[in-house]
Amino acid sequence: MTAPSACALIQPKEYKSGVKPVWCPGCGDFGVLGSITKALSGLQIRPENAAIISGIGCSSRMPTYLSTYGFHGVHGRALALATGLKVARPDLTVIATGGDGDGFSIGGNHFMHTCRRNPDMTYIVMDNQVYGMTKGQASPTTEPNWEKGKLTPGGTGINPFQPLVIALASGANFIARCSSADSNGTARVIMEAIRHPGFSLVQILSPCVTFRPEQREWKNMLIPAPVVATSDPAQAARRLLTDEGLFTGILYVGNRPAYQPTLEASIDDVAKLDEEFQL
Repeated sequence: MTAPSACALIQPKEYKSGVKPVWCPGCGDFGVLGSITKALSGLQIRPENAAIISGIGCSSRMPTYLSTYGFHGVHGRALALATGLKVARPDLTVIATGGDGDGFSIGGNHFMHTCRRNPDMTYIVMDNQVYGMTKGQASPTTEPNWEKGKLTPGGTGINPFQPLVIALASGANFIARCSSADSNGTARVIMEAIRHPGFSLVQILSPCVTFRPEQREWKNMLIPAPVVATSDPAQAARRLLTDEGLFTGILYVGNRPAYQPTLEASIDDVAKLDEEFQL
């Protein structure tokens, strides 16, 4: 890749790949893309020192639109890929991106265990409570009485997955909720998430104006959390269980040590590598 000059400040636009996003007009993910570029610029992380890893879905197109290293993986496996990369290359800033369907349905098991392992990486989830790329089915975070889903016209009747509560219970070290409508505020939260050691979850409420046009009202409903972030898991749990998903900001900052196993010397000789697999 072509890296910016080492002496010049890297501007947000320099983190964009030049590939035009194919999201629907009005999609909240445009704002998230802007927030990520602002955060990387704010931290002055050079593009070759960052990697964006994703799974499947509208939001998982993110690596294509950034000039960092990137990997567009398979459905639900972004965190497994990102964890492996961070463990092998602890010098890199690793960010996983995806949506509520990719991250909390088929990727739900990886989500919980990544929280538990606590690798030093950031997971940005663009949550629109719907499967947008596959044209409007209910997702794990969809409310039970939403009756416009293509496969659940009477509503799901199932309680929604609560990602922030699950993240806290599973051991995530930093938990925040933001809005794609607040690009600058979200950029500041992403910067803090990257800075904080361990696994950071940033849930970004990112409206799908095509299949959930009512979400345009989110920007008028969300409110900044009325209290500062806590490091007490019990206090954070009470807040997260009672905020109805409307509070934004940094909600929990833990102090668990990040997971980073000791790396062994690499084997460059293929013949020696084969010997390890001889029966």
